[in-house]
Order: sequence, then structure tokens, then C-alpha cells
Amino acid sequence: MKTTSRQRKSSPVPVGHEGSEPLAVIDIGSTSVRMLVAQADESGVLHPLESLQMPVNLGKCTFTRGSIDQATIEECVAALRGFLRVLREYRLDRPGGRVRAVATSAVREASNRDAFIDRIYIATGIAVEIMDEAEENRFMFLSAKPYLDAPQKDGHKLTLIVEVGGGSTEMLVVRNGRVISSYSFRLGSFRMLGALEEYSRPDIEHLDLFETQIHRTISTVRRMVNFEGQPKLLALGGDLRFAAAELLPEWNRRVLARLPVSSLSRLSKRIIRESADSLVKQYRLSYTDAETLGPALLTNVRLATALGIKNIYVTPISMRDGVLSEMAGERRWSEEFREQIISSALELGRKYNFDQRHAEHVAGLALRIFGAMSEEHGLGPRHEVLLKTAGLLHEIGLYVGTRSHHKHSLYLIRNSNLFGLGPKDVLQTGLVARYHRRAMPQPTHEGYGTLDRESRIEVLKMAAILRVADALDRSATQRVHSLEITVEPRRLILTVRNVADLTLEQVAVERKSDLFGMVYGRDVVLRKGRAT
Repeated sequence: MKTTSRQRKSSPVPVGHEGSEPLAVIDIGSTSVRMLVAQADESGVLHPLESLQMPVNLGKCTFTRGSIDQATIEECVAALRGFLRVLREYRLDRPGGRVRAVATSAVREASNRDAFIDRIYIATGIAVEIMDEAEENRFMFLSAKPYLDAPQKDGHKLTLIVEVGGGSTEMLVVRNGRVISSYSFRLGSFRMLGALEEYSRPDIEHLDLFETQIHRTISTVRRMVNFEGQPKLLALGGDLRFAAAELLPEWNRRVLARLPVSSLSRLSKRIIRESADSLVKQYRLSYTDAETLGPALLTNVRLATALGIKNIYVTPISMRDGVLSEMAGERRWSEEFREQIISSALELGRKYNFDQRHAEHVAGLALRIFGAMSEEHGLGPRHEVLLKTAGLLHEIGLYVGTRSHHKHSLYLIRNSNLFGLGPKDVLQTGLVARYHRRAMPQPTHEGYGTLDRESRIEVLKMAAILRVADALDRSATQRVHSLEITVEPRRLILTVRNVADLTLEQVAVERKSDLFGMVYGRDVVLRKGRAT
């Protein structure tokens, strides 16, 4: 029978006074179910109180058979029931208790994922959220953020934040503290082990097979990412923390561990040639962790070697710390997070040689109209970010060709790596950009018909605003600056000062305000105001 590993960081703290209530995050991953309980002090710094872990072979089920078997589901139920007893000690089992349960790729890619989360809820009352790649990337960044040094301090222009998981390898590219791109590669420990079983390769050939799979992915990384010199590699993950503890016995877990790639390479080759049974006995690992350790370490080594990196910096924290950080600050769409998304969008625009001045001006005008129409559209901070992103990227399709460039913009946005935006966010952003010109949205259009009614209406509301904003910079000279917006029952009046002749913009507004009239029931009137 599997047992739960429990580490108490400190005694349970009294609750009840302001700011003292603990938080808990439950992470259902590829190799185990984990829970971290923490508490924020008066300055907002989180202090771990309790850490629990139970090995569960979810990844092996999903990545080798495609679904989670019933026995493994019941193991997860047993683990979570044990966690509930601890949550009661901290009074977090009450309605409204600040507990968040998340699942990653091992559940996300399972064919019976809905049955899995339903069974968990029925048995424990715990509602599990299945995170997409964008959410995982966001929490990776929040976890690693305290360890991101300014590039000028260490001579690196870029930092790569990497986590090798059971099903995928996640990568963020960071410049000056800003995420410029994010990637998810289908390279994970369990996928490699699954290939090993598929080809029935003997143990002595493990290394060659793993090397082949890793090389393919790293070749893709080299093609997709412009590293601008030698980047700094910042690694997350329990496998790297294990290696750091083995190679650096005096490691202070409050700081980054600096692991020489040469030492890690020797350790990974030794580990990968050992049987899982031997690793369990030698290092007191769970069998699941023992199986995945070698492939994960080797992937990090080969990535570092391919990029000419001599040292890997290992963080003492995990994605769970990022989830807790967001829970403590309640900042899902915080200003900082929004800036990260916009930074990623600007980087994408530069990749396709967009007219940055025009794009930023149109996005800015769109946000001004969005703010003026807030009572009418009823949209929130998320939609504000999506509208700005669409405004920045609405013409990147010109990189492909001038004809139907709005459709090309949709294609490029949907097939790019925008940090912090999930699949639905990306689709809505692409559609808003696509509808900045030409045809009105139709159910037969690519992507639009797959959205539910509420999401389609959100696209209509944002696209209507973007069309008007784009018309205001029809000359692409950014001459409309002094803009006064008046919302009347039947009209949206845009008064522009300090522009001698508005004929071009007035014609454009008249042509492109059809969607606005349909959505908001208002005519758009552009008129010239007195010069200031």
C-alpha cells in the first residue's frame, strides 16, 4: 500500500484574525498528488506550513494507455481523503476555505478526464481544475520570478525557464524580466518510457533511444527560438532538486543551486543505466519517481549542452508556489500579468515585421473606446487584455500577403506562442483581429462557430470597437491624439482636436462602424473639435 509523505514546516497557526488564514494548493501531477499549505505574513511573504505527497502513477496511465485506470483513480481518491484530514487541522475544509486543486497534462490528456474529476468530487468534495499549457506557464513564471536576476548582473541577455514533466517540457523565454515567448513541447519522461515499451528495447539501449527523442525536440527548439547569445537556464522540477541535493549536499534551499552541466551529465548517465528497483532502494524514491528521474535529468543536460550552457540554476520551489502566490495576491489579471502578455504580443508582432507605431496607436484608441463603453459592454479586465492584444496584432497577416491579411492574422495568432493566454483566449484574440475589417462574423467562419454564444458575443463587442479604432488611424500616421468620447443613447460621438482635415478618417469610420451599430445600437459620429 502506498503511503503519504508528510513534512510539517511548522505548527499549525491560529486563524481568525485578518491576514492569518492559511492557503492550500493541491497539485495532481504525472507522478504524484501533492499538497502545500502556506500562510502569508503581514508583508505578503508566504511561509510554508505543511507539505504532503503521495506517489500515484497517473502519467504512466495516460501517456502509455491514453486513459486513467480505475485503480489509479481510487489511489488519487485515497490520497485526497488523507489531505482532507490535514485541511481540517487548518480549518480549510469549511465552505469558502482557500483551497485550490489543479491537474496538469496527465489528467488533461486522459480520454476519461471528465470521469476522473467527477469521481474525485463525488468522493471528496474537491473540485479539480484542469489547467491548460498557458496556465502552467503562468504559474511557472510566478514561481521563478523571485529568482530572475537582471541580465546585466550575470551577462546573459535571455533567461530560459524550463520544466521537464511527465508528458511535456514547458519553456519560457524571458528578457529583462519580461516573458517574450512560451513553448510547450511533447517531450516528457513518460512519453520516452512509453516509446521504450513500444519498441521493446532492452535496458542497455535506453540511453540511445532517449538521446534520439531528446535530440529531435532540441532541434525544434533551436529552430523556433532566437537565443541572442548564450542564455541562462533556470530549471524547475523535483528531478533537478533531487540532483542538486545529491551533487551539492550543503545546498541552502532558500537560494538557487548552481549545477555544473558536466556533473549533472555524469549523474544522469549513471541514473539512467540503473533499474527502477535499484534506484528505489538506493535513494528511497517512489517507484514512479525512479522511473522518470533518468529521462528528465538527461533532457536538461542535452538542452544545456546544445545551447553551450555550462551551468544549470535549479530553483528550490515548484509550480505550486506560483499557484499559492496568485491565490495570496488574487491577481489573475493583475497589471503585472497583463504587461507580460502585452510584452509577448509585441515580440510576436516584431517577428512578423508589424508597423509597431500604428499597432500601438490603434490598440490605445481601442482601449479608450472600451473604457467609455464599459457600462454598455459589461466586459472585464480579461477582455481588455484580449482587445489590446488583438489591436497590437491585427495586421501581422500582412507578413503573409496583403490580400485577406485579416485571415492571415487569425492564422498566425492561433499558431503562435502567446504567453499567459489559454486556447480560448488565443482564439478570441485571433477572431477579434480577423474582424477588424471586411466581412461580418458568421457561424461558418473558421473558429467562430466553435465558440459558445457568450464567447461569440464577447468577440463581437471587442471587434466592433477595434474596427472603429482602426478607422481612426486610417492614415497610419497616428495623428488622432486629442480624442473626446461622448456616449449618447443613439450615438457614439468622437471629437478630434488639432487635426485640420478628418475626411479620410470620417470615410473610414462610416465604412467600418457597421458592426458597432449592430452590436451597440449606436451610430458612430466623427467630428472635428476646436483646436487647443
